[in-house]
Parts: sequence; C-alpha cells; structure tokens
Amino acid sequence: MPTTTSVTKKWPAWKRHPEPAAEFPASAATVALNGGASPASLPTATVRIIGIDPGSLRTGYGIIESDASGQLRHVAHGCLNVSGQPFLERIGAIYRELKQIIGTYHPEQAAIEQVFMARNADSALKLGQARGAALVALLEAGLPVEEYTALQIKKAAVGGGHAAKEQVQSMVRWLLKLSENPQADAADALACAICHAHHGRTRQRWQPAVGR
Repeated sequence: MPTTTSVTKKWPAWKRHPEPAAEFPASAATVALNGGASPASLPTATVRIIGIDPGSLRTGYGIIESDASGQLRHVAHGCLNVSGQPFLERIGAIYRELKQIIGTYHPEQAAIEQVFMARNADSALKLGQARGAALVALLEAGLPVEEYTALQIKKAAVGGGHAAKEQVQSMVRWLLKLSENPQADAADALACAICHAHHGRTRQRWQPAVGR
C-alpha cells in the first residue's frame, strides 16, 4: 500500500502577509510632514470662512467650511449688485447687505482680495471705498481678516497665478462640488476663501514645529 507524504508549502517572503499597520507607530517622515505632530494629534475643528471680492458695482461673497484634513464644504455664495444707485448709496448698501449676510451665516474668519490695479485714479478711489465698506462690516462683526493678492488667490484655487476668470469659475465649481459655475464675482470670493483655508492649514501644520 503506497504511503502518503504530507508536504507543508512555504510561501516566499514577498507573499507573506505583513504585520497589521496599526501595530506600527507613525513614521518620522509622517510626523515631519505634519509639523512635528502625529496625524491623531492634529486638531479636527471645522472653521467657517467668508471670502470677499470687493467692487463698487458688484461685490462677490463666498462662504465655505474647512476642516483640519483639508476638506472643503460650500455653504453659500452670491453677488451684491449695487449698480444703478448713486455712489454713496452703493457704499452704504455694500456695508448693510454684507452685515446681514454675516449675521445670517456666522462666519468665524474672513479673507478679502487686495486691490492694486484700476483703470484710472477715480476707479481706484471708488474701489478702495467699496473695499473699505466691506472691511468695516467684517471688522465690526469681530472677524479676523486676512488679505490676499489676486495672484495668491488664483494660485491657491487653480494652481496658476494668471488663470482666466473662466478657469477660476470651473475650478471653484469642481473643488466645492457645485452643480454649475458660480457667477464670476462670487467665484472670485469663493476662491479667496479657499486660499485662506489653504494658508490656514499650512500655518496649522508648521506651528508645532516652530514652537519647539
């Protein structure tokens, strides 16, 4: 009667199951990328940001939420169209309407585009005053305000500082999962808020390392 031989198959080292990843601590590289903190120790709070694209005829606003993982969520956006009114009434309308929006959505931080170009001196003065009205509304509400150049905003939202308005609209729509492209001024405002969220996350990552 033939004998039966039991054979134990030995798997090559590359086919063996690795140890569970959970048993290993965070690597030094991971800790370094997180500014010296392990991923579990990073804050997870969500912050609500309002972005403003100032204008003496149309002022865009956009409100988003950003969490510590970098996830963005759209809250609201729109355009304050004050054209057709005398100039001083436009300034007052920007302030009042923006104040109402702040009271409705309760943002915690604000970002506004810096203005450094205008067609002529008169346009520059009017734009500056419209921006001032928006700033007063933000500061009166006690919001911390950061300013960003158009170059910084486009680079953060699109990846290039000289992107066309249509590119900004399309990228904002994609980032925030909107059903359609937002109006141009509102898109710029949302991009401003996105820029602030990215800068805030960068600062958050570096703070632990700087404090050591």
